[in-house]
This record gives sequence, structure tokens and C-alpha cells, in this order.
Amino acid sequence: MGKSLIVEADGGSRGNPGVAGYGALVRDGRSGELLAERAAPLGKASNNVAEYQGMIAGLLAAQAIDPAADITVRMDSRLVVEQMAGRWKIKHEDMRRLAGEAQEVVRTLRAAGGSVDWTWIPREQNKAADKLSNVGMDGEHVSRDLWRQEERREGTGAPAGDDAATQPPPVPHREVTTRLILVRHGVTDFTLAGRLDGRDGADPSLNAEGREQARRAADAVARLVTGPVTVISSSLARARETGAAVADALGVEPTVDADWDEQNFGIWDGLSFAEIGERFPGQATRLRLEDDFRVEGGETHHDLAARVDAARQRAIAHGGTVVVATHRKPIMVVLQSLLGLSTGHSWLLATDPASLTAIEVRDDGSAVVDYTNDTHHLR
Repeated sequence: MGKSLIVEADGGSRGNPGVAGYGALVRDGRSGELLAERAAPLGKASNNVAEYQGMIAGLLAAQAIDPAADITVRMDSRLVVEQMAGRWKIKHEDMRRLAGEAQEVVRTLRAAGGSVDWTWIPREQNKAADKLSNVGMDGEHVSRDLWRQEERREGTGAPAGDDAATQPPPVPHREVTTRLILVRHGVTDFTLAGRLDGRDGADPSLNAEGREQARRAADAVARLVTGPVTVISSSLARARETGAAVADALGVEPTVDADWDEQNFGIWDGLSFAEIGERFPGQATRLRLEDDFRVEGGETHHDLAARVDAARQRAIAHGGTVVVATHRKPIMVVLQSLLGLSTGHSWLLATDPASLTAIEVRDDGSAVVDYTNDTHHLR
């Protein structure tokens, strides 16, 4: 029998849609002890999308604690609770996609012997998750696993409250030699339908909305760049078109590096997460959590990370400002590597279409993430 866990989750948007973020926490179902906290910004999104993202983050945090847990999800969003319980239909495409991701986690938990129940609570009883969602809307990331800290102390004898050994040393000031700006491509019809489209997939072009997003991203990059600049794109059409818009705004010629391509999803290309959950029960969670999981005909996360890391090193070698038009997972891989995140936690990073992520690389090889998922230019 698994642990009894409570997930409290929330999300919000200042403008609806507007600046959005989510928050979630996990408690021990018997003692009420706080075990984990999550918060992250989402760029521009609606309240409901942010609430779904908070619920997914809470479920993944609970699954990490115990893959066979008995979980009660508590939220003040009646819409999310009723839709996940199967009592209300899901009409909005973004929410259908997110519900499919959540249902896949639920299926995996149930297959391992766990369970998930959904409970609506008044807003005043969800203040902790609401506070975390506001942290996310303020642009901050939170990923605290208090249960792991307790395991470490019990296993090593480190005194409670003494976390000095786990804190990274301060980064000394060094000269910035390369500024890397990662631009996710604009939307395609596949993007809007929530369908996977990886390397060797259908390779659609930007649609009208995506072309406008690429133009706005290009204008935003042009306002940021001074001095020598290089523009690189993946070999896939949507990234090449986005990179061409950026290069045109900067007055340079773009180059193509296929190692910045999206992950190859093999026989899953063209499917939504909901369809993957129905046809391949339990497998989507493995894609999120296991570095060596391979879809038939596709790449592992480890394969993707190896080629993206090589592409990143080549880009950095140019010096000056390097703009790379690429895809969601390559951006996640870069941030995962720099921030020391697990593969599962890297999926919690928001990388919206046409968003900008900036990284400063110092002369000693160290790097600082300046900002992620900037979508102000799209508003």
C-alpha cells in the first residue's frame, strides 16, 4: 500500500490571459507535513491553463515521492476538478492537451497500485498553493523537495537545519564572452493541436499566427543585440523560418545546425499526449522521466542531450551574441544542463512558442541564465 499524499495546486493569470504562473505543494496525508513545493512562471496564459499546469506539477512531485501513492488532489478550481473527475467535458484545446498529460500520470500511478481522487475546496482553504502561484507569476521558480532533505539527513547523519554543504559556492564575476539567445519557433497547426512533431516528422511550416510571432520575436531580438551577432537555426522548417525572420531583422545570413532539431519521437510523431496515453498506456511518463527511454524509431533523451550539448558548445565558440531558433525540448535540455535539473523537473520549464531565453557565458566557462520564456513582445 502506497503513501497517503495530498496535492494542493493553483494557478493564476494577471490579465486572463496575461502573465501567468502556477504553484503546487505535497503534504503527508496523515500528518499534514509539507513534503514538496513547486512554482514557476508560464509566460502568457489563461487562469485555467495555469491551474492545470499547477495540478500536473503537484502530481509529478507526488509521484516522485511514491510512484504508488494514494493521492487526493485539492483545488479551488471547480472546472479542473470536475473535468479531471470526468464529470464535465473539456472543450478548450490547450486544456485537452494538459488533461491528457495529467491523465497519463494518473494511469501510471494506478497501474503501480496507487489512486487519485479529486476534491474541490474553497479558495480560503487553498492559500498555500495560491501564494506559490503568485511567486510563479512574479517570475520565480521554486522546486523544494523537503522529503529528500530528510532522507539525506537520516542517511548521512547531517544535522537538521544544516544545509550549508548543499549550497553552491558563489559565482565570481567574470567577463561575458558569449550571450546565447534561444528563440522557440512560432506556432504551426501541429502546435495548436497539441501534437508531437519531432525530427523526421511531418515538418510543418509556420501558420499565419506563427509567422506573426516570428516577426515579433525578431523585432524583440533586434532591440536586444549590439555588436557581433550570429544566427543559427535547426534544420526543421518552422525553426528555419523563425531564424530567417530574426536574421533579416539583424541584417545577417542565418546558418543551419541540425543538432538543434527537436527530439525524434518516432512512431509517436503526429500524436497528442491524450492519444499516446490511450494507445501506449504508461509510456508517456517514461518519456518524461527516463533518460534512456526510446520510442520505436525515435531518440532517447540522452541522445537528444548529447547532440544539443555539442551544438551549444559550437554556438558558444562564435562569441558575441548568438541567436538560436530551435524547439521546446532542446531549450529544456540546455536549461536542464545548466541548472542541474532532473529530466522530470525539466518538463516543468515553460518554453512558449516564440519565447526568448537568454544565457550569459563567462570567460571561465561558467554560465548564468539571464531569463527564460520571455513573451512580452507577443502582448
